[in-house]
Amino acid sequence: MKRLLSNKLYIAIFVAPALILFIAMGVVPLFITGYYGLFDYDGIGKKTFIGLQNYIDLFAADAYFLKSILNSFILAAGSLFVQLPIALLLAILLANGVKGEGFYRTVFFLPVVISSMVIGQLWCKIFNSDGLLNAILGFFGCTDDIAWLVNSKTAYMTTVIPAVWQSIGYHMVILYAGVKNISPEYYEAAKLDGATGFKAAMKITIPLLMPTIKVSATFALVGSLRVFDLVYVMTGGGPNHASEVPATLMYDNLFVKCRYGYGSAQAFFIVFECLLFSFLLNCIFKKSEENASAI
Repeated sequence: MKRLLSNKLYIAIFVAPALILFIAMGVVPLFITGYYGLFDYDGIGKKTFIGLQNYIDLFAADAYFLKSILNSFILAAGSLFVQLPIALLLAILLANGVKGEGFYRTVFFLPVVISSMVIGQLWCKIFNSDGLLNAILGFFGCTDDIAWLVNSKTAYMTTVIPAVWQSIGYHMVILYAGVKNISPEYYEAAKLDGATGFKAAMKITIPLLMPTIKVSATFALVGSLRVFDLVYVMTGGGPNHASEVPATLMYDNLFVKCRYGYGSAQAFFIVFECLLFSFLLNCIFKKSEENASAI
């Protein structure tokens, strides 16, 4: 078996099916999308080549698209600086042997397995003018029924909150597995030096967990930049495009306005943006991973 795995030809044969499928289903459609972005095209009729004009218009002529990028950055910030710290805290607490560990792990992970469409409908019931949130505020003396979902100042935040909440359990499970994979010998040695609890978590758990944190951070960042379903269900990008994200604008241009060329340019940008920020995040975590491997 070892001899078989050392043969490059056999390795190529084993890898080839997955590689071919990835190229056919991922790489080729990506380049085709970028190609369509060079045309003024409605998806049916004649294509008119306009070069990079669609890509230029994304930033020079489409104020809604710039606003949607800012909205996706807000969600990305919420995912990285709110969602991940909460998930990390829960993972460390559960990994330390909390009573009912399995039960809590299942409960926290439950929102992940529920469809985003269902999650969106549930949170719409909370944020409706006659929903649960206004009922709670009314109980405490705030009698004004705020229309959270149709107010341009609050509409987008009503999608950010459930998006951050839904994936906490997902990242908690990833980080929990990472914490469980850390050898107890590190903690035993630290205990002899008087490092326990919070200090042990800061000096041992988090540094050794950096490769796993990088994975969770990458998933959280990319998921935020390409978010669609939750925003589409709850607000549809409204009111007056206040809660648009790039994916909802792309959907509107492709399937509602039949601006296939322009929508393809938006789709290509979303992929490029995800790749770019994934690369930058990898560079940021590179030094931390080197420190973790040196422990």
